[in-house]
Amino acid sequence: MTSIPTDGLVISGLAVTSPYGIGEAAFTEGLAAGRRAVAPLDGGMWPGDRPVPYGEAGLIPGFDIPGLLGRKGTRSMDRLTGIAVVTTGLLLERYGAGAAADPEGTGLVLGVPGSLQSCMSFTEDALTGEKPYYVEPSRFPNTVLNHPTGRCAIRHDLRGPNASVSGGAGTGLLALNYASRLLRAGHADALLCGAAEEFTVQRARLTRAVTGEEGGPLGEGAAVFLLESAAHAREGGRVPLAAVLGSRFRSFGSVERAGRALEACVSAVLEDTGTDARDLAAVAPSGAHGALGAQETAALDAVLGASPPRTELRPLLGDTTTASTALQLAALVAPALRRPADAGRPALVTFVDRDGTAGCTLVRPLVEELAHG
Repeated sequence: MTSIPTDGLVISGLAVTSPYGIGEAAFTEGLAAGRRAVAPLDGGMWPGDRPVPYGEAGLIPGFDIPGLLGRKGTRSMDRLTGIAVVTTGLLLERYGAGAAADPEGTGLVLGVPGSLQSCMSFTEDALTGEKPYYVEPSRFPNTVLNHPTGRCAIRHDLRGPNASVSGGAGTGLLALNYASRLLRAGHADALLCGAAEEFTVQRARLTRAVTGEEGGPLGEGAAVFLLESAAHAREGGRVPLAAVLGSRFRSFGSVERAGRALEACVSAVLEDTGTDARDLAAVAPSGAHGALGAQETAALDAVLGASPPRTELRPLLGDTTTASTALQLAALVAPALRRPADAGRPALVTFVDRDGTAGCTLVRPLVEELAHG
């Protein structure tokens, strides 16, 4: 493994699982049509004495872990892990002939929130059972943050660096940034990176308690990318989808300061990469609700003006939280969603999170290379 130049990283593969369905095709078709994938919840799917506090959600249609992965090794697998394993598998099925040819040099950086359902259910069993240790031991691994990442690596034979990242709405970009650092330092030849989120009753109830009416509806899904140097992609016969130009992150102490934090991030990444705001082809903001969303909009208006066009996924998919920026990035780099006229023009993903972080990532979709690949 060799050190990779800072400006040499590209996204050369993409897989998406979303409320539109399983696979990139369903995702791009749904977004291109502007179809809202949030639908009324089926009460029969969520039995018990703890009702879901929202009437609708953006769920992955027909998501059944044994049906998608088989029964072997999935009996105790929770929904979050299942979404991550399925999406990672989709990427490797399409790009893995070369990407995973060297398992030791291929790793995974996955953004995950930790499964609230698994943690709370396991704790409840320990507190309400006849004895605290009368719990199902096979369910305990699901309560550990790095469990989905580890299961993905084991199932798909990825033996390179394996890391889990958790950072609210910005998790997808934080995972991409961490993977970039690993590659530039020569710790791997290629990395799968992205983020996943699940819908559960526990997540819905906690979100409602924290955010009130501004929290819903919720969504779920995952987006995973293949990140490597342009040279490594060419060696594997893969055509780059986008060049990764840079990322910036900041914290803020109150909602009123969120806009200034995001302004600083966007201004810095544009300046450091020599990018003129007028050259941007598209922006994918997080679309946060309420005052936080107003701060994000004001910051983008201040730095970028009324254009370029903005692509908001939250009204279509629901609040996908941990997976949101990964899905936003997928919407910008998926070939089926880009116009040839935008070839070579950079695009920007932004977020502001209620926990006090803001950030952005700048990429350059390579439509022209796809046309000649």
